[in-house]
Amino acid sequence: MKASIKKSKTLLHRPQVPFFTDMNYLYNLLFLSLSLVIASCGDDSKSDAYGNFEATTVTVSAKGNGELLKFGIEEGDRVEAGQQLGLIDTTQRYLEKVRLKAQLNALNLRTQEAGPEIAILQEDLKNLQRERDRTQRLFAQKAATQKQLDDYEGRIGVVQQQIASARRSVGVANRGVLSEEEPLKAQIQLIEKQIKDCKIINPLSGTILTTFAEPSELVSNGSPLYKVANLDTLKLKAYTSATILQNVKLNDRVTVLVDEGEDSYKELNGTVTWIASEAEFTPKTIETKEERVNLVYAIEVSVPNDGYLKIGMPGEVVFQKPTTN
Repeated sequence: MKASIKKSKTLLHRPQVPFFTDMNYLYNLLFLSLSLVIASCGDDSKSDAYGNFEATTVTVSAKGNGELLKFGIEEGDRVEAGQQLGLIDTTQRYLEKVRLKAQLNALNLRTQEAGPEIAILQEDLKNLQRERDRTQRLFAQKAATQKQLDDYEGRIGVVQQQIASARRSVGVANRGVLSEEEPLKAQIQLIEKQIKDCKIINPLSGTILTTFAEPSELVSNGSPLYKVANLDTLKLKAYTSATILQNVKLNDRVTVLVDEGEDSYKELNGTVTWIASEAEFTPKTIETKEERVNLVYAIEVSVPNDGYLKIGMPGEVVFQKPTTN
């Protein structure tokens, strides 16, 4: 038992070291602590918000079915709004339009003219009216009877009814033919709209980001053809805390920082164009888990692009400090 206790004392015994050695240890420990403090202070960024650059992109799709005859754009091309960038085959639609127009023109040949038949009846009417007038004169001289006069009046009435009936018959027939005119015109307008839609018209000025089709491919209505975005001005969607956001309002001028090399920043001017009305959790693109659980407000800063900025590039925002009187 004594031997074991003695061994324990030997293990717990601390060897004596010179005093100056302990002092050097303390100095080294103090220097390391100060270095960590200075380093941590140096890591504090002066930026007030952090995010990534975005752009308003438009995916242009086909509005017709057929072979893509012309489509000569490439990624990176600069295009203008209203510019025609391609054409889908319109041969079948054009032939359908020709057929409908021919059918429309044929309606005029099917309409009936009441003129010839009515002209004969009107000539008979004139002869009867002339004979009636002569009979009236004879009747006044007691050289004709009342029955003869009544016969002419009856015959005149019959011819007048025949003329009216002929006009009604022709009108009904023509209305039936002409009722086909408006549907044909509507079909022609629809075909013309489809032919117009086969022209691929670019909706906005910008840069081609991606193409999804090649010339001679068969495309269908709704097939994506290319994606275009206006890169002249990008939006930096950034996140900041409610405390920092207290003195920020719409249209404020801010400084935007983007990486330029490993240790430097490129400074750009920006304008606050949108501020979220509700807080949200920090997006998962933030590096540390501790920061991701914080509530932040989203803002959008419009930044003119001189060609340096790219979609998805990270950026930082420095707000103007409020002036104190």
